[in-house]
Amino acid sequence: MLTLPVFAWSRPKTVDEAMRVLAASPGECLIVAGGTDAVPNLKHRLHEPKRLVHLGGIEELRGIRVTDAGLEVGALVTLTELAAHPYVREHYAGVADAAEHVASPQIRNMGTVGGNLCLDTRCTYYNQTFFWREALGFCLKKDGTRCHVVPQGKRCVAAHSSDVAPVWIALGAQVEIATPGADGASGAVTRRLLPVEAFFVGDGVHNNVLVPGELVTRVLVPASSLGVRTAYRKLRPRAAIDFPMLSVAVAARGDASRIEALRVVVSALGAKPRTLGGLDAIAVGKPHDAALAEAVGAVAFKQCHPLSNVPYDTDWRHDMVPVFVKRAAPGALGVDA
Repeated sequence: MLTLPVFAWSRPKTVDEAMRVLAASPGECLIVAGGTDAVPNLKHRLHEPKRLVHLGGIEELRGIRVTDAGLEVGALVTLTELAAHPYVREHYAGVADAAEHVASPQIRNMGTVGGNLCLDTRCTYYNQTFFWREALGFCLKKDGTRCHVVPQGKRCVAAHSSDVAPVWIALGAQVEIATPGADGASGAVTRRLLPVEAFFVGDGVHNNVLVPGELVTRVLVPASSLGVRTAYRKLRPRAAIDFPMLSVAVAARGDASRIEALRVVVSALGAKPRTLGGLDAIAVGKPHDAALAEAVGAVAFKQCHPLSNVPYDTDWRHDMVPVFVKRAAPGALGVDA
């Protein structure tokens, strides 16, 4: 039986209060919302905080709002709420679809937008019990000094596993981060916005820009994205529950007769999602047909290289990249796949 470690517990009622708690124990806290990923990781001793800071009491972080600036999604909005929201389903179908692809209904009822965005990276050699990892000699991501996937590598290559993040990136969404003031617990809290794409970094040990004491408060999809169609496809070993072996998000303006803009984001292969480059030259101003689909798929195959960080064949996952890109693109162009 796997048990939880001993830790102190805080449940702040406001963002400012949460920031004070985090500042009082710098680097020793774990932020928890739904806990669907954090609790198993605690039991595996992958996280060993002195204090858990539960955000469930902060009402400011709830709610989905449509403003002149765009769509605002609070960090505590559950994945079930996101997937079912009428405005999201009408205007951002790929976001709703990605949220519906997360795990099971029970987990989506608890899992949050902020938690999914900050989801810990996953690896065959990391997501194991302490006993298993100790027998192997641990790994670069936790307690060890050697990456078992890339033995000579200096960076962790554990896989990014968020379903919704690739669609946020494809839409050009931004993430709002609360940052403590210069005086720590006594300083004024500030907020900053940055693109979701810039939120992630290519190191699986800690694959986002958050530093101890910071937390995600909301995601903003700009109003300029209205009219952009999105689609999401996910490769997984079963039809439910599993983390992705490969995920693809596509955002497009125009339609199948003439593409005005096309963006493709591929994830679950390395520590951060990858936005394909060079698509404007081959897609903009052209119709979506078999030749274009093959060309976009070829770009994806060339630029995306799976690693053996999850327990599935890397060559097969690589072969599936163009397949899933071609499956997702029609949905973003308003045509049947």
